[in-house]
Amino acid sequence: MGSRLRLRDAVTMAGTGLRARRIRAALSALGIAIAIAAVVAVLGIAESSKADLLDQLGEQGNLLTVASAQTTNGRTVPLPATVEPMVARIPPVRTVTAVGTVDNVTVRRSAAIPVVKTSGINVLAARPSLVDTLGARMLRGHYLDATAERYPVTVLGYEAARILGIATLAEPTQVLVGGTYFTVVGVLAPVAIAPELDVAAMISFGVAADLFGRADGPTRVYLRADPDQVAAVAAVLPATASPARDRDVQVGRPSDLLVARIKAKGTFVGLFLSLGGIALFIAGVGIANIMVISVLERRAEIGVRRALGARRWHVAVQFLLESTLLAAAGGIAGIGLGVLATAVAARLAGNPLAVPPVAVLAGLAAALLIGALAGMYPAARAARLSPTEALRSL
Repeated sequence: MGSRLRLRDAVTMAGTGLRARRIRAALSALGIAIAIAAVVAVLGIAESSKADLLDQLGEQGNLLTVASAQTTNGRTVPLPATVEPMVARIPPVRTVTAVGTVDNVTVRRSAAIPVVKTSGINVLAARPSLVDTLGARMLRGHYLDATAERYPVTVLGYEAARILGIATLAEPTQVLVGGTYFTVVGVLAPVAIAPELDVAAMISFGVAADLFGRADGPTRVYLRADPDQVAAVAAVLPATASPARDRDVQVGRPSDLLVARIKAKGTFVGLFLSLGGIALFIAGVGIANIMVISVLERRAEIGVRRALGARRWHVAVQFLLESTLLAAAGGIAGIGLGVLATAVAARLAGNPLAVPPVAVLAGLAAALLIGALAGMYPAARAARLSPTEALRSL
């Protein structure tokens, strides 16, 4: 009667073979773990970032902007002073707010900073309803309130505050806007759908008129419409906002920028996955090399087993299982490391943790496949050894 090999016995022998060379096995599994961790982390971080963008897309999908055209010298042509009430009369429009550029006014930390060093910070006159309409949030302090119409106070965008070196508002803080010191009452968190606010110092329309003589209408209007009427509202906005110069009005949908960012992230994910695939291939070659060396070192063991009745396929199965178990251990460790890296990156970026199940399943499947492929040649080589040739090494 032919010898039999139960799966449990084969797995036990494979595990015994790996434990006999623990350091070598651990180093081989480490290569697989790093490659799988990279793949899982790339997919997880991309999914977490995408989830955050999709949340924003859902919140901002009904936001539209109306901007005036620019002249040949780069200056912005204001919209009519009646643009806000006119736009608000469109039935599907829910809320309207506006900002207006204040030209030729610089923002500096103090008078000791040269006027030419503005660092790209703009001054915007803004309505009190800006934050609520955009769904923005305050990072520090509070937004412009009713008193801001009479007193020199400002709210800084996130990048503007960073450029000016303002990290806290625990103590009264002032910046020089034009020739007047303004008290900083708040700092906005980054506004993805309105990046122009990130590099701006916002003041009220009343103060902009009193101190800087700004008497023009807004230069940009933000509005929210009923989600199912966004396209219809966008179609009538140019003629509503500026009936006499509707061709100079630009209507935008900020959510289009978020869609473009999602597509761009998908492109980078493909690139990093290719690099992870190369790392996985290299790790598989390493396992194959280790298994070939193991076959050469264990010729006597193979000869004894063959002499006691083990068949060729019994020997092949043992080495194939060793290679697969080695890769599986590395794959499981890599999945854990990848999820941990994703969690840390998501927390630092303020994104929700999202690890796609396909990343975990694909990582484990890739590890098992690489382990099986890496063990095929060493297993075949071990199976080809005849008992007599193998026992010569005793």
